[in-house]
Amino acid sequence: MDKVAIVGCTQTKYEAEKIDLTISELVFEVVKKLHNELGIINDDVGCVITSSNDFNDGRTIANMAVQDAVGSVRKSESRVSGDGAFAYVYGAMRILSGEYDTVMVVSHGKCSEGNQFLINNSIFDPFYQRHLGLDQISSAGLMANIYMTKYGISEEHAAQVVVKNRKNAINNPFAHLQKEVSISDVLNSPMLAYPLKELDFPPYSDGAVAMLLTNEQNAKKYTDTPVWLRGYGSCTDAYYLGHRTMTDLIGLEFAAKEAYKMAEIKNPVKDLDVAEVFEAFSTHELMIYEALGFCGKGEGGKFIDNGETQMSGSIPINPSGGVLSSNVGMANGLVRVAEVVLQIMDRAEKRQISDAKTGLVYGMNGICSQGNCVLIFGGE
Repeated sequence: MDKVAIVGCTQTKYEAEKIDLTISELVFEVVKKLHNELGIINDDVGCVITSSNDFNDGRTIANMAVQDAVGSVRKSESRVSGDGAFAYVYGAMRILSGEYDTVMVVSHGKCSEGNQFLINNSIFDPFYQRHLGLDQISSAGLMANIYMTKYGISEEHAAQVVVKNRKNAINNPFAHLQKEVSISDVLNSPMLAYPLKELDFPPYSDGAVAMLLTNEQNAKKYTDTPVWLRGYGSCTDAYYLGHRTMTDLIGLEFAAKEAYKMAEIKNPVKDLDVAEVFEAFSTHELMIYEALGFCGKGEGGKFIDNGETQMSGSIPINPSGGVLSSNVGMANGLVRVAEVVLQIMDRAEKRQISDAKTGLVYGMNGICSQGNCVLIFGGE
């Protein structure tokens, strides 16, 4: 099989609401920007993969409404109704098949349109669980409480994740929230779902991201610094929360092992230079450290205490500010891919990690890490 390269990526500024733009206009902004940066026209794109969700977009078969904006009219086009990291994988498969030389992957979200709590509630079983009022916040509280109780993780440990990511976001011109917070700010913010408080959760953001994928033969036509897919793994956990091991992200552990095997990663902390992960709430990031093998079970709090995940640490996590600083429903995973690409291309500006050659991306579908996708990228 051929190799898959990312040769360019573009993002919007992520904001609380982009009331002046329709979804089509929002998507067109990043697609046009990508075309201009790479010097391509629509005829240069062989296939288009979009990532969105009918519930979020407020219409059925929502990808049909953005065909003009993404340039997919009379082209092969498919939509992944899920996180953008999975959309990237679908695009990469189109290249690996040998059927297409170029594939554009686009993901968007307008969280300002629609009641996000009702949308999240619709994920759950309609006969038993929806009536309980479960949503992303209440279920996160359940997971955090079980995990923190089992392993002795403190609220201060979780607050450190927020402080780190919000500080990193100041250097990211695309980030939604660009204001530092302190541990006391997090701990004193209103309680939403014990033990998680308002600042333990991300904002709701509007925005879009796009990137162009191509094969090895054509990569150098577009850039001198292509970023290659080195490894991939995915794993889906049980549907019902009660059927999962809520103290450990088992699905993510399995996905990471597959990706590490493919990319020949033996020691992730030493072999990886940077990671961008989909942290749905503060404690979730600590659990991700453990599932990715950065530290042992129950050691996520100690790992962040030691400064390992800071910009200058042994494995910087979310130099972009992560989802806690910009939360674009359905696009979060592809945003993570774009940020790792910028790091490896040495184009991350003030958030650049020195000599970043290999990076990890974690994307997620569903509530509390039901669907898990791990991607490993590297430069030349």
